[in-house]
Amino acid sequence: MLSNEEFLLWCGRLSWSREAQAAIATIRSAGPARRVGGGRENVSGRYPSRKMGVTIQFESHRVELAFVYEMEHDPDVLEYYDQAPAIPLEYESGNGRRLAVMHTPDYFVIHRGSACWQECKHEHELDKLVQKSPNRYCREHDGRWRCPPGASYAEQFGLYYRLRSSAEIDWTLQRNLQYLEDYWRFEAAEVAPTVCERVRAEVAAAPGLLLSHLFRKTKGAASRDDVHRLIATGDVFVDLRGAGLMETDKARVFPNRETALAYGRVEEPPSRGERPRFVHFTPGASIMWDGRVSTIVNSGEKTVSVKVRSAGRRPHLDGDTSGDL
Repeated sequence: MLSNEEFLLWCGRLSWSREAQAAIATIRSAGPARRVGGGRENVSGRYPSRKMGVTIQFESHRVELAFVYEMEHDPDVLEYYDQAPAIPLEYESGNGRRLAVMHTPDYFVIHRGSACWQECKHEHELDKLVQKSPNRYCREHDGRWRCPPGASYAEQFGLYYRLRSSAEIDWTLQRNLQYLEDYWRFEAAEVAPTVCERVRAEVAAAPGLLLSHLFRKTKGAASRDDVHRLIATGDVFVDLRGAGLMETDKARVFPNRETALAYGRVEEPPSRGERPRFVHFTPGASIMWDGRVSTIVNSGEKTVSVKVRSAGRRPHLDGDTSGDL
């Protein structure tokens, strides 16, 4: 969790407007807006977050809890808050009636380079909601879900709104995170330095070593529990999206993430941002720039001038403006 000084430095680095900074500060200082409850098919609960130092509510153990695990262990996520203060959504109903509702998002998430409100739904629930409220929920051509009124509200601050579906959940990652949970929770039991050095030496000598081979090479010197603890602490690296830790003949071990990337052995997570795929360089049109909503001011043959909404910077995009990006 960020200190007040770290939060101000983060705001300054991203050039947030006073309005955006105030909105985020309010969310950080407010407690959950509501207490969640489960239903017939969902089990609600609280997750003891080490990152946040508090318990985080989840409404469904099948959907929200999975995303909580992901946010807890994603190094790009600096903070996340459950049941952030309600925000207004304005949209038309299916019969054309104008609606204005107050909506409490499941989470507000602060990333290193952006921030967003986040709502989590089961895929089959979204399939029903899009029929009932097509102007509140929609699916893009790439299959991702959007909430246009949520995005519209977030844009005024230069933030974004993310609608997440259960279809996004990486269950290989989830199983690995849950398996390593006890190692993260109970940090007192450390691996002896000599054992750590032996395991690291074997991995350094053969980057990408199968986990099953590492167990055999270190048998008698390091237990499987020792190796799993070193994976949990980051002393050696296994891509938790690539293979289950129980699949020892598939999971590969590297000295660190950088080495795994060099070997092309890291599964990249899906993109977070709701970035438009096509940009028409028309004055007044909106685009996403560096995770911020911007407005095109004017365009020339080689340069496009854009203004970041509610922020004081005006980046320039160089390129051919005759077509789409």
